[in-house]
Amino acid sequence: MDKATPTSDLFQANRERAAPLLKQLRADGIGHMIDGKTVPSISGESFETKSPIDNTVLASVARGNAEDIDRAATAAALAFKSWRDIGAAMRRKVLHRVADAIEDRADDIAVLECIDTGQAHRFMAKAAIRAAENFRFFADKCAEARAGLNMPSEEHWNVSTRVPIGPVGVITPWNTPFMLSTWKIAPALAAGCTVVHKPAEWSPVTADMLAKLVKEAGIPDGVLNTVHGFGEEAGKALTEHPAIKAIGFVGESATGSAIMAQGAPTLKRVHFELGGKNPVIVFDDADLDRALDAVVFMIYSLNGERCTPSSRLLIQDSIAEKFISKLTARVQALKVGHPLDPATEIGPLIHERHLDKVCRYFDVARNEGAAIAVGGRTHAGPGGGHYIEPTLVTGANARMRVAQEEVFGPFLTVIPFRDENDAIAIANDVNYGLTGYVWTADMGRALRVADALEAGMIWLNSENVRHLPTPFGGMKASGIGRDGGDYSFDFYMETKHVSLARGTHRIQRLGI
Repeated sequence: MDKATPTSDLFQANRERAAPLLKQLRADGIGHMIDGKTVPSISGESFETKSPIDNTVLASVARGNAEDIDRAATAAALAFKSWRDIGAAMRRKVLHRVADAIEDRADDIAVLECIDTGQAHRFMAKAAIRAAENFRFFADKCAEARAGLNMPSEEHWNVSTRVPIGPVGVITPWNTPFMLSTWKIAPALAAGCTVVHKPAEWSPVTADMLAKLVKEAGIPDGVLNTVHGFGEEAGKALTEHPAIKAIGFVGESATGSAIMAQGAPTLKRVHFELGGKNPVIVFDDADLDRALDAVVFMIYSLNGERCTPSSRLLIQDSIAEKFISKLTARVQALKVGHPLDPATEIGPLIHERHLDKVCRYFDVARNEGAAIAVGGRTHAGPGGGHYIEPTLVTGANARMRVAQEEVFGPFLTVIPFRDENDAIAIANDVNYGLTGYVWTADMGRALRVADALEAGMIWLNSENVRHLPTPFGGMKASGIGRDGGDYSFDFYMETKHVSLARGTHRIQRLGI
């Protein structure tokens, strides 16, 4: 639509787009996609998925268990050899067709994701496009997937190559589920692996759409299988299944620990993108207007339900009062509303259990002696769903629970610091190490701080801007391994060394 179209008209257009999609979803329900067929659970069991906007039932979803996982893993294992042996040019072609299909349905994916997760349309409108970019990027790398190194020695040519590891399990989270699913699945398919996907039970709608789009694009049956269900049933069975060679998981750190234990008997390779309590450090010489924009965006966008938010603001004490005053005004002005309204900046939280978790931190902050400068309450949003007010906590110190624990909501804790060393000490004094953000005009200091921070990703004078070839992942309790570019292939493929003798080296002769 034209940029001049009133927001109310855009809101209505989104609702009109959603109506037939929801009607079809309720009529059809959501089944597993196994070996190219939509099937119910072997047990016949199902569960309901509800919208966080108003708690209405969106669909009945097949509830998978170990039997369904076994069926999917078997299909993936049977499809693996033929998919592995398909030429890179053909894999590239079909993965581009998946990207085309996603782009064709991008608007439908966006509105369904809003209704299923509560995320604001202004962010979900771009998520499907990013998902298509994930497929295109890795499609174009298919020919490079097996590339290795030439390491000649005096008597041998030594080369390395990569081969796909086999059927893999992908367990994805409920926040921006469509984009994050493609982030894992696209490189696995490009590498030549087959996949069993277990989406989060709180947001199964667009995972079902992805499975169908992949099939429509011509990916062979059994290459991508999707089994819905709960972590303790379907998820656990997937991590334990002997046919599954690796598990890629995005979610909570505690769940990552459980998955590692479950996969240990079968020596599963694991890749974990886990929690974070990420610092944004603002020094007194920073461009404070740009820093303020970045601080607000990185914690309050996507409802704060993301692994990379700047959930701890470390502000130099010489500018703290002035910066917090401006920050307070910005947080107070954030618009909470219906996720399909393009004016909405914060929608409802994903689930009533998650709402309860985030709300508990309001009392934690007060009991620890911090001040809630903005928010700290639920919000009477449209539909009566899981809305809260964006929250800003001040007067905190680094040892408080609100400065140590991942809240995973629109909840920012402010901590003052004295100098560079103090900022680094506070930033590193958590169990997590996913991202860090540094704002300063002194590039020497920026580089010193970046080197000292215990985090897998650092942005200097920037919010999180994802570049697909770069490594994405964390340290400490924030994860194991890296996504992105060749880093993804390092996980989904085995490296093989081949040595070619010149025929001139001396071989020791025994038994003569």
